[in-house]
Amino acid sequence: MITRINLHLVDSDSRRRAAVSHSLSGSALHVEPFEGAQELVEQSPREGVLLVHDEGESIGLLLDHMVRSGHWLPIIAFAEEPTPRRIVEAVLRGAVDYLTWPFDATVLTESVMLAQERAAAMAGSKLREAVARSRIERLTRREREVLAGVAGGLSNRMIGDKLDISPRTVEIHRANMLNKMGATHTSEAIRIAIEAALI
Repeated sequence: MITRINLHLVDSDSRRRAAVSHSLSGSALHVEPFEGAQELVEQSPREGVLLVHDEGESIGLLLDHMVRSGHWLPIIAFAEEPTPRRIVEAVLRGAVDYLTWPFDATVLTESVMLAQERAAAMAGSKLREAVARSRIERLTRREREVLAGVAGGLSNRMIGDKLDISPRTVEIHRANMLNKMGATHTSEAIRIAIEAALI
């Protein structure tokens, strides 16, 4: 028995949405169409794969939402005649695959299967990144500056000189930073910053 997979299609073009949905009728992929990224964010699906037309800030908006919510779904981006640079940017931002429209059901099904395999491998790291980012967001601007200095291997005195504050003030910010991040020592705070992709 073939398991049906939810494919959340985000595309502002109604004709293209209809064409994709029609091409997949009778397949193992169940298409849920959305006019835009914001509509999908409001629904906040918990399973499946996202097929997103690469226009405007759709991919960025969806990735930001997933990082904030701590729930990650793989994204397959697509566009008509995308430039290599556009494809690379989408993949670097988090898309697991990129298709050129028009594509057929076989190509899309293969991409979805690949996306699910990658999702299993990446989900843990994406969730760690989301948790780390939420911890970093608790910090004040000054505490983030102190964290950057610590991660750069600077002493309290050097950080103080750089930020034009006293070493004692750096110590206070450092203690507050560790407390807010739930870190017991500096190396743990640096690890969290690395997981949050800040350094």
